[in-house]
Amino acid sequence: MSTGAARSMFALAMGDDFARLHPMLQRRFGVSLAGGYACIGRGVMSRIRRGPWWTVPFLHIGRIRNILAPYPGDQVPFTVENYPYRDPFGRETVTFVRTFDYPRRPGRPGRFDATMILGAQGRIVDYLGTHQHLAVDLELTAEPDGSLRLRSDAQRFYAGPIGFRFPMLFSGRADLRESFDDETGEYVIRLEVRNRVFGFLFGYEGRFTCEFPRAEAPPPHVLPMQHERRE
Repeated sequence: MSTGAARSMFALAMGDDFARLHPMLQRRFGVSLAGGYACIGRGVMSRIRRGPWWTVPFLHIGRIRNILAPYPGDQVPFTVENYPYRDPFGRETVTFVRTFDYPRRPGRPGRFDATMILGAQGRIVDYLGTHQHLAVDLELTAEPDGSLRLRSDAQRFYAGPIGFRFPMLFSGRADLRESFDDETGEYVIRLEVRNRVFGFLFGYEGRFTCEFPRAEAPPPHVLPMQHERRE
């Protein structure tokens, strides 16, 4: 495992479990200021799904601030951009900006923006959207086959002076699995977001390859419009 990976926020949050990930997943989640590199993934989502018609309002509310990409589709090209930087509060942060180029919506890509920090309790906190209104605790574990499983937990809503624990009745829990296919040299990803009452809300599955360029200043388009101090 590289020195950069050993010092990434993901390695710190996962502890010894990080070493059980496939080496290419260690590299991908080794993005950090100490590591000195970014990760740019490009590939195709073989399928993007959403739940029944009555889940559409949930998804389009999220679309306003790039919290979800609510449109279904097949064979959708996408990129994911991971850049490390230090936010205005001095916290090391990593971007997770996903852009979906829907073939049936030329010039109107979907965006799913997130920025992650290592919180004070040693857990990853994922700020969703362009304004970091939603802070989500993440649980990361290594599966026996070396893949990564990421599950979301408690969520908190912040806007100006307002802050409260977001009721899960009106949100969903994400379950993501990411692995590496040694035969094709591709990362494989699968995500499902479910609500405990309403069931399946959103999901996607696809494959992508990554480049690991030197970490320069993140391009403006991957940075949130505002940063939230509260975890």
